[in-house]
Amino acid sequence: MKGLKSIFKFMKGSKFIYAMSIVSIVLATFFTVIGPLLVKTTIDSIIGSKEISSIRMIKTINFLGGKEYLRNNLWIIGIALIILTIFRGLFLYLKNTLSSKASENTAKNMREQLYDHIQRLPYEYHVKADTGDLIQRCSSDVETIRRFLAVQLVEIGGAIFTLVFVSYIMFNLNVKMALVSMAVVPIIFIFAFVFFSKVQKVFLEADEAEGKLSTVLQENLTGIRVVKAFARQKYEIEKFNEKNEKYKDLVYKLIKLLAWYWAISDFICMMQIGAVLVLGSLWAAKGHISLGTLVVFTTYEGMLLWPVRQMGRILTDMGKSIVAVGRIEEVLNEPMEILEENHEKPEIQGNVSFENVCFEYEKEKPVLNGVSFDINAGETVAILGPTGSGKSSLVHLLPRLYEYNNGSIKIDGRELNTIDKKWIRKNVGLVLQEPFLFAKTIKENIKISNPNIEDKKVLDAAEIASIHEDIMCFDKGYDTAVGERGVSLSGGQKQRIAIARTIINECPIVVFDDSLSAVDTETDISIREALNGRKNKSTTIIISHRISTVKEADLILVLDKGKIVQRGNHEELLKKEGLYKRVYEIQNSLEDNLENVSVN
Repeated sequence: MKGLKSIFKFMKGSKFIYAMSIVSIVLATFFTVIGPLLVKTTIDSIIGSKEISSIRMIKTINFLGGKEYLRNNLWIIGIALIILTIFRGLFLYLKNTLSSKASENTAKNMREQLYDHIQRLPYEYHVKADTGDLIQRCSSDVETIRRFLAVQLVEIGGAIFTLVFVSYIMFNLNVKMALVSMAVVPIIFIFAFVFFSKVQKVFLEADEAEGKLSTVLQENLTGIRVVKAFARQKYEIEKFNEKNEKYKDLVYKLIKLLAWYWAISDFICMMQIGAVLVLGSLWAAKGHISLGTLVVFTTYEGMLLWPVRQMGRILTDMGKSIVAVGRIEEVLNEPMEILEENHEKPEIQGNVSFENVCFEYEKEKPVLNGVSFDINAGETVAILGPTGSGKSSLVHLLPRLYEYNNGSIKIDGRELNTIDKKWIRKNVGLVLQEPFLFAKTIKENIKISNPNIEDKKVLDAAEIASIHEDIMCFDKGYDTAVGERGVSLSGGQKQRIAIARTIINECPIVVFDDSLSAVDTETDISIREALNGRKNKSTTIIISHRISTVKEADLILVLDKGKIVQRGNHEELLKKEGLYKRVYEIQNSLEDNLENVSVN
């Protein structure tokens, strides 16, 4: 029931349409049920001589011309049945139209709410989440719920009305026949309920397996160039086939279970219909019931058993929908990032101060431990260190993608966690190590933060990022589509467009998270010189493994195992024994060897 309540809350604005759809199927059922009564009356009282006991049926027969007239003009009964069928069809059409419209509106609301919530989740959630699984929840799971709402939810209303209305008529016609006709109804209902409550676990396993399959597919298509470059096609195919095989096995298991249900329920229903025909025929032969009553009970038996048997399908889709809404609720229950819009929005100059800062992703596993340094506005600070030393974690604290556990980070003397998150992110430009470009044009990618920015600033940013000449070599220049994730560009071109995208915002603080490594040394120097030559020079933080990139910095911090082990400028650090000097000597030796090879 909790799952159904969760579904209903997404039906905002569509509940009236659903109500009208249920009214439509009730009216369609009404016209369906009336037909057999008219046939019974025709057999027993118009063709036969039995008196009509129902006042409403007497009025109906009189309206059509009376018993004698109808006995000589039976075609009128046929026309009446056709009219009933037409009305039934019209209301079924109305039901389908209304339920489809309401379910599409509900699915739209779910997708919008889910997408909006995902956008507002904190950065650390997206680091851990599987993209393919999230796509599965936003698409396949929503579609599962939409199908249930479009068909089965309304069918529940029709089934309940059919059971109540048909049962009422049957008991009024003949109590004994009614009891015989309804003997297996509670059995099928209980069987369906117990069966599908047990099989719901398989629904969940199959849904999660499909999500994992989507994740593998999404990862492979995204990294297809890497797959081909390292000849990993066989491995990727085997990995996909393994997930696909598991998903197939679970679906097959589900199909077998459902096949058992339909087979058993079909057997029970056919036995019930057989019992009604045999007993009804015997009672009709003995005169206990009329031939018309036998016909109407046989017809109603199908009407009665069909919705009860359909409870299996309804419970199937309901079970799938409850699983799907549970997976959606998992995402919606994740706490959103608190943006603290009532916090300060000061003008940022670019002074940065870290004082004894500690940070950890998991308890008792520190990534940063007692980090302290100061940067004056306009200065360039470089951070160098081995992989896993905490460099990226350190700079991710500045735009508040993560919150530090202990210590103090101040921007222009203000504690970082007192400054509005959106505001600080507008003022701290972060160029990531792995640039992401949208499937738009180059110009649109550079203007992504502000589509209304003037084109001259786009050109200026591209010049500073040393990408303008490359762009002009393309046939469509800045209007060139880069493809999904910038697939049509080289790694260096993507990185420089990402740099231009950050530069165009003229942020007072710019962070290069190892993002200059993808460009050659000459371009690296050109970008840094252009940044230093700007009128409003930014405070620049550069993470790099390349000594040539960091040596011109005002201050170099050497980070190892979450601690600053060395600090100073290039000349000062070369005079000291330590990590910086060792890295310098290794890189210098490699450059000398390369020069010797080229000379020879």
